[in-house]
Amino acid sequence: MKKSGSEILESLNIKALIESLIAIFIGFLIGAIVLGAFGYDPLSAYYWLFQGALGSTYGIASTLRYATPIMLTALTFALGTRTGIFNIGAEGSFYFGAIAAVIFTNIWANMWFGLAMGMLLGALWALPAAALKVYRGVHEVISTIMLNWIGWFFVLWLIVGPYANPNDPNKTIRIPIEARLPNIGYGLSIAIIIAVIAAALTYFLLWHTTLGFSMRASGMNPKAARYGGMSPKKAVMWSFILGGLLSGLGGAMKIMGEGPTYAISQGGANIYGFGFDGIGVSLVGRNHPLGIILAALFFGMLRAGTALMQAEAQVPLEIIKVIQGIIVITVAIPGLYDLIKKVARRGAA
Repeated sequence: MKKSGSEILESLNIKALIESLIAIFIGFLIGAIVLGAFGYDPLSAYYWLFQGALGSTYGIASTLRYATPIMLTALTFALGTRTGIFNIGAEGSFYFGAIAAVIFTNIWANMWFGLAMGMLLGALWALPAAALKVYRGVHEVISTIMLNWIGWFFVLWLIVGPYANPNDPNKTIRIPIEARLPNIGYGLSIAIIIAVIAAALTYFLLWHTTLGFSMRASGMNPKAARYGGMSPKKAVMWSFILGGLLSGLGGAMKIMGEGPTYAISQGGANIYGFGFDGIGVSLVGRNHPLGIILAALFFGMLRAGTALMQAEAQVPLEIIKVIQGIIVITVAIPGLYDLIKKVARRGAA
């Protein structure tokens, strides 16, 4: 047990944790300066931010609910960076996980079937970018951006076309009652538990399996990994597939676990942007699965506290978004700096 605990602490990097905490403090400090410059009381604003996110059972449930999908898309990005790639395709896999949940639970109203099909379609959508990277050398940023938009408009067509709700054109057909994720309370489902388990399994994969070691070794130095008998191409392929599975799971759980609609809204508003938010979460969590859990909770807190910060501290929503952006950028800088150094080292290898 002691050995396992020391390995976890070593992989987490205490220095990185301290740097992130300092960055959080600086982010809130800069945000306070901006609030003061616009004539708002920073202490009151932050009080209601934390009160809305953590001051009640409902607030805590909201924080956890917001944190769940971005935890999984962040794991997708983290798997990529650990393997030496910049995979921003979580967004597209998230769309397909969500629409898969709608389609297949209406074929068989079973929760596990819906989650499995969401993961499967998420992984399948990641395969073209993986193949282009491995076999043709196409940069993953280009291919995933293009595939994200292709996926977005295809899923939008499914939303307004074959799977539109004939009784309510504002959303798709609903997830059957039998296939919905059990509700813990206050609008929170067991999705948060599944997401945390997924993060723990991702940590175990990366630091306690042969495949995980080959992925990390390929990310640090593909030539050395190849010399050691590992296949960087295989590592990249697995990184895309596993990332697609995780993002697809996130998309499926977003629709299957969040009431009262249990459907994708017209225009896809309730499934858009989670893949991109996951990049920030991963950077704040230093691309570490366990750090990502904490980072996702932090992001969830910023989202959940918005309503009370706006209502009680009288801070306009536009200013709140600016403050949140400042905090997120500041906190993500150390992780981004680490990523840049890693890419530079890999390029020099």
